[in-house]
Amino acid sequence: MAIMVITLTIVLFSLIVNFTFRHTISQITDKINVSVYLNNNLSTTQTNQLVGELKHLPNVGSVAYLSKSQVLKAYEQQNANNPQLIQAVNETNNPLPPTIIIKPINLNNLGAIKSFLDEPKVAALQSDPPSYSGQEKQAIDQITHATNVLQEIGVIAVIVFAVVSVLIIFNTIQMAIFNRRDEIQIMRLLGAGTGYIRGPFIVESIVYGIFAAVISVVIINASFQASSGTLQASSLGLLDIGYANSFFDSRFFELLLLQLGLGIVIGAVSSLIATRRYLKFKTR
Repeated sequence: MAIMVITLTIVLFSLIVNFTFRHTISQITDKINVSVYLNNNLSTTQTNQLVGELKHLPNVGSVAYLSKSQVLKAYEQQNANNPQLIQAVNETNNPLPPTIIIKPINLNNLGAIKSFLDEPKVAALQSDPPSYSGQEKQAIDQITHATNVLQEIGVIAVIVFAVVSVLIIFNTIQMAIFNRRDEIQIMRLLGAGTGYIRGPFIVESIVYGIFAAVISVVIINASFQASSGTLQASSLGLLDIGYANSFFDSRFFELLLLQLGLGIVIGAVSSLIATRRYLKFKTR
């Protein structure tokens, strides 16, 4: 049961970490955009035409136009804690250019957007080269790579401990059969069927799986309760403890049912194979 507890705990922890990383990637992705800085002397017709052409490009999710005053307002909100920057901008009579914000659908496929913005007629409308939020894109690539590596490690760990669990169940059932060999022989002589003899071993393994599932959920819950007050305030890089904790709480019963199902399946399947091998029942 201890090995099954470790296996199910790894499964549950890997699942929560995977969803947490997906949430982190989604949050960073929402902040990534392509900023196109326009000349101040563009007419409304030119601006609307450029916005319309951008909307029809592949891999473009949305396009928003910000006037000089809107860009200034957004800049002041972003730098609300730095009054010196705000004062410097106001003293220079708003040097910020009107900007088009492009939200790409796939961050790994910006070729069409870049090619369009680099065209001479489009580049002539821009006051500065467009910004592709390179730092955020790099962060997403790092998170995605780390997520894939951790998923592979989690899968390998689950497989290893699942195999160990099966082997231990084999050994446990073999010992139980040996200890009850006389009782089993009497049941066979009295005409007991295969299912009747095999049943107690399967039920015992299922009970082990149920207890292991409950204990694994308790361990994860205790871990989050202990870490929520200490680790949430510290920097853990990619792992958002606060979201992981809320994800676990909001889906507690779903995760508990999942663990119970896995525990029952591991116990039942292992017991079926073990009893078939060691009791050498005849198949019909």
